[in-house]
Amino acid sequence: MDITKFVVSGRDAALLYGDYATYQTQLGKKLLNCRKKLGIVTRNRGKFQKKDEVTAAQIAQNREYMHLLLLTSERAWANAMSIKAAHSADTDGINSRTRKHIVSRLDKAARTAETLVELLAEDQAGAERDDKLEAKAYAALIRGAASFEKQAWDPSVKAYAVARIIYSALATAAKGDIYKDLLSETIDPSIRYAAYQAKTPRTVPVTTIARKAFPQSDAWLVQQLNGLNPNILKQETSDSAEKSSGSENAPKTLTWRSREVKIEDAAISLAWGQVQEAKAKLSEQLAALSGSDPKTAAGAYDDILTATQDAVDATKEAIDELRGEGVAQSDPRMQSLQITRTAVNYEMISWRIGRNRVLTGEHDGAEENYQPLSRKKSRKETAEIRKRKADPPSRQIAKLRELVALYEGILQSVQSVQELPGVAADESLAHQLDATTQYFGALKALTIARSHNIVGNPVNALALINHARDEAQAAAPALAKVPQPSAGSPRNIQP
Repeated sequence: MDITKFVVSGRDAALLYGDYATYQTQLGKKLLNCRKKLGIVTRNRGKFQKKDEVTAAQIAQNREYMHLLLLTSERAWANAMSIKAAHSADTDGINSRTRKHIVSRLDKAARTAETLVELLAEDQAGAERDDKLEAKAYAALIRGAASFEKQAWDPSVKAYAVARIIYSALATAAKGDIYKDLLSETIDPSIRYAAYQAKTPRTVPVTTIARKAFPQSDAWLVQQLNGLNPNILKQETSDSAEKSSGSENAPKTLTWRSREVKIEDAAISLAWGQVQEAKAKLSEQLAALSGSDPKTAAGAYDDILTATQDAVDATKEAIDELRGEGVAQSDPRMQSLQITRTAVNYEMISWRIGRNRVLTGEHDGAEENYQPLSRKKSRKETAEIRKRKADPPSRQIAKLRELVALYEGILQSVQSVQELPGVAADESLAHQLDATTQYFGALKALTIARSHNIVGNPVNALALINHARDEAQAAAPALAKVPQPSAGSPRNIQP
């Protein structure tokens, strides 16, 4: 049945060129076409007409009945998201009346999805195991969103936990990134936020939160998940042991620019320890991914970025707590936390820059390469054959546009580092960051020059190349003084 693919592809296709209101309109048209296929007549709208309920036998006979329920649920969800987006820019936020309307639409979407789950569970529907699991995960996803908007954090975490565990199990047995994208873009951030609002420390991994919140009482669901992945629900003990061991071995100090500060907050200590573990893991992953495409290699940075973000959040929370207690800025504890704040933010931004550098390709994109980021090269395809298969100018410019966007992201990140407390007062670091800005500015100018050359503007191209040369020459003396990283080490802010 491909329930997940049906829903996700519909959302992506609509949201690519429009918004939630556009998606809602498209769903209305799809619902009308679906009813026509099923011979469902639209009755007189002047009077209330109770809709005929879909049965399991009808789903077994015609899969369009399943699509009817999915489209109905999605339209209510899209309506809620459209209302939320329309009021997100309000200065006073979303008022209670609007929030009730949003929750009402999401509740309708969840009830419709849960009806589909009940129907597919009947033997008459003839649904396979994966169909039942996908329907249950989708219903849990919508129910989690409804509880999230209701600000019922515990029920939201429980619902999202069901969706996360099911999609994780399905991802191990299926090809493609459809489940992984749902997890990374929608479910995990929602679980993290809802759990944080429910007073769960940010240092607790999302996987652990999901397992604890998962309803083990659902015997059928547990049995089916164990059939897909026997270990998906059996790692609670090992997680607890690792967490306990990590707390004991967590670092007690942090060094920033040759200055060592004591880490007194347990959450920061644990988060910083996870950053160190993620660093070691990143080096191993990149070594194993040697020769892979840039997009795959960049994916290895996900863990280190998550770990550093957790450290940043833990530090901010500790500072806010001290401020709430009325602790002065001159207090040694506050000063130590401010240094820690600069250090962990620098670390996070540095790895974010490193990820973008990996996406630019070899030599930070300085060499001409118009291949897609995730292109799979055939073993039989030699370099000469690939050279002859030159992409048309439109694709080359599209690739250059991607590079420019990456350079702009890097330059913005460097600027964020320059704005961190204490960085401007560090003369050597300030010079290094200025040189880094010039280096990536030169690469950006060179990339734009290539695009001008492709479209036949040699004058502009030469001017930009000259500017890129000046920037590179200005950056060279300062960057030459920076110690070079060891061969094979992960890329970060250091050029």
